[in-house]
Amino acid sequence: MSAEHRLAIRRLEEEVAHDSGAVDRFLASHAFPLVEGTSATFVWRGQADAVHLRHFVFGLPAVQPFSRLEGTDLWFHVLELPPRSRVEYKIEVVRDKAGEWIEDPRNPLKARDPFGANSVCQGLGYAVPEWTRHDPEAREGSLEDHVFPSLALGRDARVTLYKPARFRAHRRYPLLVVHDGGDYLAYSGLKTVLDNLIHRLEVADLIVALTYPGDRLREYAADAAHTSFLVDELVPLVERIAPIDADPGKRGLMGASFGAVAALAAAYAHPGRFDRLLLQSGSFAFTDIGASRRGPAFSPIVEFVNAYRDRPLRVAEKVFVSCGQYESLIYENRSLVPLLDATGMEVRYVEARDGHNWENWRDRLREGLSWLFPGPLWMVYE
Repeated sequence: MSAEHRLAIRRLEEEVAHDSGAVDRFLASHAFPLVEGTSATFVWRGQADAVHLRHFVFGLPAVQPFSRLEGTDLWFHVLELPPRSRVEYKIEVVRDKAGEWIEDPRNPLKARDPFGANSVCQGLGYAVPEWTRHDPEAREGSLEDHVFPSLALGRDARVTLYKPARFRAHRRYPLLVVHDGGDYLAYSGLKTVLDNLIHRLEVADLIVALTYPGDRLREYAADAAHTSFLVDELVPLVERIAPIDADPGKRGLMGASFGAVAALAAAYAHPGRFDRLLLQSGSFAFTDIGASRRGPAFSPIVEFVNAYRDRPLRVAEKVFVSCGQYESLIYENRSLVPLLDATGMEVRYVEARDGHNWENWRDRLREGLSWLFPGPLWMVYE
């Protein structure tokens, strides 16, 4: 806790001792979490046996207890928060030995994912990128759904095609295949991001094939059937229904978490077929000795990544890798980057003070897409 926070808490304790309305005035005069310098103060008010901060920052205890301000029903916890951090969290309220996880009632900032929603704490210096928000001046691209039988996957496969606003049938376009496409649309605002970046000429006009997994943990775990689906079924389908450039340098694969593994595995099985890779927080589990502790779902991934580490291949021309410093996969991603670079591929790697979540992946899209598929406007990143 910073000296400023300690002083503020002491003053509040002194005020409460003489004025029962001090807590009401304190809560009314501040926004929460209260971020000052490198500290964030979380508060909850009410009767409880205990209150905990449940955050998603790997490396810190996942459960951190609140303290109750003596003589009041106000609970607080101070978390050290480096600049430009973004943290998703919930508050756990314990009554009669039963804990309930809730979103922070005093914080309007929320982030959604397939499992619901979390509250968001933004550290000093972090801001939601303006290019992720709807721009009324940006012409909107279109989305069209297609469903077709996949022999490789043994099920009907759905793909959503994004076409840029300036689409013309007589032109040839780069192709980007996105794993978990529906989730990128719903939780990372991918359509808005594409509309904005293409409108601003930072990203080339391109066609994006957004895919939807069935058994995600199986299909994306370096599965040969999924790779066959991508190469032998999905891409030929897109080629039949949209004007796609045949140049491998204009074709890319993208994914996050298990989706990043699926992208790298497909490129590994077919080197030079997709010369642009965008890999976000990849679940690139491996072992140097002994068995993996990641669980059975990771077993085929460990086998694949171990094989790649033993025999690194140049599978593409350019690879963009991103990962959050606050997620458990940071070690695996940091370890993979030198291997990719040593093969002669052009690799760009970025980290952020964020976790394993869709808004972290959203915030890295501008840098990744504009580098892999640059538009007419040159972008320079420092």
